[in-house]
Amino acid sequence: MADHEPVRGRTLLAYRGHVRSKRVFIMMLLALTAAAVIISASVGAVSIPFGQVISFLARFDRQGSGRIIWDVRMPRIIAAVLVGSGLSVSGTVMQSVLRNPLASPYTLGISSAAAFGASFAIVFLQAGNSSSSSIVVSSPHIVTISAFSFSVLATFSVLVIIRYTRVSAEALVLAGIAIGSICTAGLTLMQYLADSVQLAHIVSWSFGDLGRATWNINLITLAVLLPVYLLCFLYRWDFNAMEGGEDSAKGLGIRTGRLRVAAMIGASMVTAVMVSFFGIIAFIGLLGPHITRRVIGSDHRFLLAASPLVGAGILLVSDTAARTLLSPMVLPVGILTSLLGGPLFIYLLVGRVKR
Repeated sequence: MADHEPVRGRTLLAYRGHVRSKRVFIMMLLALTAAAVIISASVGAVSIPFGQVISFLARFDRQGSGRIIWDVRMPRIIAAVLVGSGLSVSGTVMQSVLRNPLASPYTLGISSAAAFGASFAIVFLQAGNSSSSSIVVSSPHIVTISAFSFSVLATFSVLVIIRYTRVSAEALVLAGIAIGSICTAGLTLMQYLADSVQLAHIVSWSFGDLGRATWNINLITLAVLLPVYLLCFLYRWDFNAMEGGEDSAKGLGIRTGRLRVAAMIGASMVTAVMVSFFGIIAFIGLLGPHITRRVIGSDHRFLLAASPLVGAGILLVSDTAARTLLSPMVLPVGILTSLLGGPLFIYLLVGRVKR
């Protein structure tokens, strides 16, 4: 018995060191995200020194350059943090409950379905008004409900495919691509039926752009994201069990079917709200979880804490680049995230085929 005590002690120390390293990584992510926020608030058409940015933010000062920070840049920055976090969390839970590393709101067609629903509300339910640069959502509740309805329809289509067929992970993604293609066809039909002004604005909206962010939209986004995230974090041990396989999770007393449906609906709700306000921002739900898994592994106690920060950082950096690369022209951030995510998706797909 005594011989086992040193081994047990070394194992406990190794485990504590392992946990400590993950916590240090999460703290580093928090610091990097805060730094990215300050840098993003500093750069733009009007450059503001870092010291002044920190001063304006700390004192909630909206005088002079503070008005640029609080009224123009911070709503967009906060939107980038919320959307990046939400899409990354959605991708994380989808990959866990579907046991598919290629799963994300975009690859499963849920983003496209939400986009179709939002566009349907804007065009046919008169939920959007034209402005000089974008569609202004005058009835966000109608748009969100429509987007959520179609995203849930796409979600249940995926769940039905899983329930009644024995498809491979790659085939499931192909099914998601097919669902996305159907929704894209519907969106194209609406563009064909729309007048020239609506057409121009819908095309611009569908690229994915954080420029339409306001404090009210950010509050609605946070009100949806926060409870979904807290519920996901509450069930982090169940997600860990799902990593070992469905039979193993059932043996531990987890109702895998209920968990899968609840997680997918929660992810769909978050995706629907974000797509209805900001358009399709592709591959964040794939980039955030995979980068995080490579660094800290698949333990959802830490993955669900770090993955949102990685997703937020990626989208914030991408949006800052979109605002500054071709200044004064502002690129839709969805273009940059697609350029980043496309190669990663191909790499993951090829890697699974080789195995």
